Amino acid sequence: MSPLDSLSPQRAAVLEFLRRELAAGRAPTLAEIAHAFGFASRNAAQKHVQALVADGLLELDTGRKRGLRLPGRPDQLPLPVLGQVAAGQPIGADIGSDALLLLDRALFSDRPDYLLQVKGDSMRDDGILDGDLVAVKRASEARNGQVVVARIDGEITIKRLERSTARIRLLPRNPDHAPIEVRAGQEFAIEGVYCGLVRKG
Repeated sequence: MSPLDSLSPQRAAVLEFLRRELAAGRAPTLAEIAHAFGFASRNAAQKHVQALVADGLLELDTGRKRGLRLPGRPDQLPLPVLGQVAAGQPIGADIGSDALLLLDRALFSDRPDYLLQVKGDSMRDDGILDGDLVAVKRASEARNGQVVVARIDGEITIKRLERSTARIRLLPRNPDHAPIEVRAGQEFAIEGVYCGLVRKG
């Protein structure tokens, strides 16, 4: 008898709910599972999840807050959406979003660590549009000409890096926007390099 055959009706319903959510790219939290089924606490949801993991019907990445995934899907990469990045004038970092998307690894040139939602059109000619989710690999260094996510005085933006011995500039890819020149004394750091994007249908 397979583990599926021995599931109680309620546990089977939890599994079906999780399969549906994970297939759609959403990894529910224990609180969301508890809410969906009217459980009094997250403990009941946790017991169902732990039992499904023990039966091999789910897999759990203990290093992630939303680490549930369907078994046998190594091609799927769970990526958190950490907030917004400006494609225009830099904006304050909006970090702390709880969303997690499961995406095909083949979408990206390198393995990214997280996603940011683009606000603005300054990278239009590189095919990065307002509303896109850009995939970012954490890095503190980048090659001249790479598209980077950079932090300037606590605000973040996505641009092409132009670095010379004399100066650092962040170049837009839309003639309607001016380059950003990093001035002496400004706080500047490269947060990561661009790996690809996801466009919501």
